[in-house]
Amino acid sequence: MEDAPFQHLSVMPAEVLEWLKPRAGGIYLDGTLGGGGHARLVLQSAPGIRLIGLDRDPAALQKASDVLADFAEQVSLHHCNFDQAADVLSELGVEALDGMLLDLGVSSHQLDTPERGFSFRYDAPLDMRMNPTVGETAAEVVNLREADELTRIFFQYGEERYARRITRRIVEQRQIKPLTRTGELAELVRSAVPGGRRPSRIHPATRVFQALRIQVNQELEQVETGVSRAIELLKPGGRLVVISFHSLEDRIVKQKFKEQSTGCICPPKLPICQCGHQPKVKILTRKGVRAADAEIEVNARSRSAILRAICRC
Repeated sequence: MEDAPFQHLSVMPAEVLEWLKPRAGGIYLDGTLGGGGHARLVLQSAPGIRLIGLDRDPAALQKASDVLADFAEQVSLHHCNFDQAADVLSELGVEALDGMLLDLGVSSHQLDTPERGFSFRYDAPLDMRMNPTVGETAAEVVNLREADELTRIFFQYGEERYARRITRRIVEQRQIKPLTRTGELAELVRSAVPGGRRPSRIHPATRVFQALRIQVNQELEQVETGVSRAIELLKPGGRLVVISFHSLEDRIVKQKFKEQSTGCICPPKLPICQCGHQPKVKILTRKGVRAADAEIEVNARSRSAILRAICRC
């Protein structure tokens, strides 16, 4: 089966440019390049911009290469995750960035390509790797992890209230035959949760699939390390814009920004600061920025998006 055409609407394009504020001749890094939509907007926004693009999905890099072909001399693309940005900059001889963008989560293309196994809309191999060349698949997680570990994954990453019940059914099933298909897992979850077969706006397997995707791709760990490292790569005045799509990601981003924007960390009772701690960033978006209603009407994915931005001191 052929891959789905790489179609991906860039979320909050106007807001990204508003908070990133690309300037002529600046150096910018898109750490989650995807189809290259945001990157192209940045390159078009001012003359002489240099764009460094990272993505762990080879299909995304190929599409982005086509989308950014008009700017080929200004663009450098790299197959890696955004938490490896420092290594890429070192290789390129770039000391610091004027700005960086992270658009977290799974792309529309990944969801719409059955072979990738991200969605229960198609019966496909249970894979879910954003980089399909390395790492543990979702099938390996559900078939090989201990019951307590599976329950933790579903509860922590999917906030699934029936995590233990679903795990029991998975353990029973894999003793008979391993789970290898998205359809098998979706049907198992549907039968395991109370009322799972009744019509519902949200499929009963949604949270389990989210949890597995986060586990397989180590998404939260990479947000944790990637955001901290990104701040260190910015020039004074450089900006970091992060778009999250669920509360677990946004919570990490919000906390990291708060930590890095804090000044004195001495105990409150000390009359004079002894720590000398200075804030590294200024928070530009005190509340997360949401997509406008007009955008949500044409791009449902933007409904759950939250944008946060900081400026390096």
